[in-house]
Amino acid sequence: MQSIAIIKGVRLHASSATLKILGFEGAFNLPFWVAEDQHLFEKYGLSTSFEYVKGSIDMINRMNAGDAHIALTSVDNVFAYTDGHGETANGSAPDLVAFMGGDHGFLSLVARPGLTSVRELRGKTLAVDALTTGFAFVLREILLLNDIAADGVKFDAAGGTGNRYRALVAGKHDATLVRTPFERLAERQGFSTLATGAALFPDYLGTVGVVRESWASANRARLIGFILAYREALNWIFDPANAAACRALLRAQFPELSDADALAVLDDLVHPTHGLIRDMEIEDAGLALVMRIRDAHATARATRARRPCVDRRYLDEARASTAWAPALDVQ
Repeated sequence: MQSIAIIKGVRLHASSATLKILGFEGAFNLPFWVAEDQHLFEKYGLSTSFEYVKGSIDMINRMNAGDAHIALTSVDNVFAYTDGHGETANGSAPDLVAFMGGDHGFLSLVARPGLTSVRELRGKTLAVDALTTGFAFVLREILLLNDIAADGVKFDAAGGTGNRYRALVAGKHDATLVRTPFERLAERQGFSTLATGAALFPDYLGTVGVVRESWASANRARLIGFILAYREALNWIFDPANAAACRALLRAQFPELSDADALAVLDDLVHPTHGLIRDMEIEDAGLALVMRIRDAHATARATRARRPCVDRRYLDEARASTAWAPALDVQ
C-alpha cells in the first residue's frame, strides 16, 4: 500500500497486524465509527478492530495480557492501576499511560421511576462499574454534595455503562451513572436524570486513549497514525454539513434512538465545553479534578509517589506532522 505521511522520519504504511481497540458502550465512540465509515484508518495504513469490554477489570486484564493495543477508558482507571489500587488480581498496571484526551465524561445520574432527587437515594442500591475505579468516585462526590455519605447507600459492581443501564431498567438497582445516550434511552422508559456531570464538574476529564508504554514505544508510527485518523474523524463530526450522517451512524449503533434523540446526543457530542475534545488535549485542569475526587474518596492511600501516567509525546508528534488536519472554522 502507498505510504501517506512521514512524521519526523517515520513513514506510515499499511500494517498486516490489526490494531485492537477496547472501549465501553456509548455515543462518545462516534469518532471511531466515523473513522471506520470514512476509511480514515485505512488512509493511515491501519487495520482496526473495536470491541466492548465487560467492565474496567476485563479491560485492564486484556491490556496487561497484550490482547489489545489501545483502550478508550476513564483516566481515573489509569490513576487507579498505576497507583496499584485497581481491582484485578494484583491491582496494578504500571505500564499504562494516557496519550490523548477524548471527552469530559458525558455522565448522568439516572434513577428508577419514583425517585426525583439525589437526596432520595439514601439507603438505596447504586450500580458502579467497579468499586474503586472509573466513575465510582464521581458518584460518591455527587452523593456527598447532597449530604449522603458513602455508607449511606449500597454500591454494587455491575460492569460497564451498557451493563449498568440494562440492570437498572431490569429493576436490579435504584440508580447509576450512565453515559450518553443511555440517559435518553432511560428517560423514554420513565427513568429520571437526577444530576449531570456537565453541570457539576464541567472541567472533568472522562475518556482518554490509553496504551502500554512498552507497546507505544515499539509501535510509534501506528499510534501516531491512529491519532491522525481520530483527529480527522473529529473534524468531520464537528462540520455541520455532516450532521445528518452523524445522526445516522448514531442510530445505526443505537436503534432505539429517535431522530430527535440522535440530534440531542450529537448536540452534546459537539458542545464546545463539555463535548468531545476536538484538539485531543489531555487537559491539566481535568486531570487535577479527577485526581482531587479520587483522592477525596479512595480508602486506599498511595504508599509510593504517584508515577507519571500521561505521555503527550505521541500527540505532539502527530500535531507536528503535515498530516495533522487543521480545524475547519465552520458554523
